Amino acid sequence: MNPSDLSSAHPSTGAGASQAVRAQLRLREMILAGDLPGGARIAELALVERLGVSRTPIREALLRLEQEGLLHGLPSGGYAVRTFSEADVADAIELRGTMEGLAARLAAERGADALLLVQATQCLDAIDQVLQPQALDDDGFARYVALNAQFHHLLTRMVGSDLVVRELERIKSLPFASPSAFVVVQTHSNAARDMLVIAQDHHRQVLDAIERREGARAEAIMREHSRITRRNLLAAVQSPHLNGLPGVNLIRERAAAVAMP
Repeated sequence: MNPSDLSSAHPSTGAGASQAVRAQLRLREMILAGDLPGGARIAELALVERLGVSRTPIREALLRLEQEGLLHGLPSGGYAVRTFSEADVADAIELRGTMEGLAARLAAERGADALLLVQATQCLDAIDQVLQPQALDDDGFARYVALNAQFHHLLTRMVGSDLVVRELERIKSLPFASPSAFVVVQTHSNAARDMLVIAQDHHRQVLDAIERREGARAEAIMREHSRITRRNLLAAVQSPHLNGLPGVNLIRERAAAVAMP
């Protein structure tokens, strides 16, 4: 998962902060795995026993997950696990694509740092190596996800703006908005490698546009690039065979509810 802004309204330091981060990561895993289903109310005391930490880091972790969008505050106090419609997730993906398009355009217009261009090229060369086999195993997909996240981060840094980097990382931390959020869907498709090859061509083309200082072209490519994630979202929600995909259960419940007369 992409780096997210782990700040909160009540920052902690030292061991307390470390416990809060660990609790946050564990709770996120539990939510996305379906251990805490959509709509479930969060019981602080049960989490204290389950995670083996005190209530203070638990409360801080819950606040941070609310900021990420995985939880929502209840009028009576406490939190519940959010569910999402397809439109919710599609909007988050569209927002990420729009912002990445802006970042690519600014990088092209301002001129990207030469070292970042070299690092991005090396990253894409590594992805080419991953995509050489005719079919990818789980390790291959895992390697692709890591390199894909690295490339998108380098692309953002090319703008030369801490503000843009920070805001894009915040957007990518939204549920399901990460560039690789639905890559795992492709492991169940006969066209898995072909889809990643198309995405890799987008990567090459946007880097070329940035190097040539073609801002409008760079922006358009990144906007189109995000549509691959939207296609995979549709596959994840519609397929009856993807219940193991992290977080899909949070989309299914709301999507089914919306479909009811």
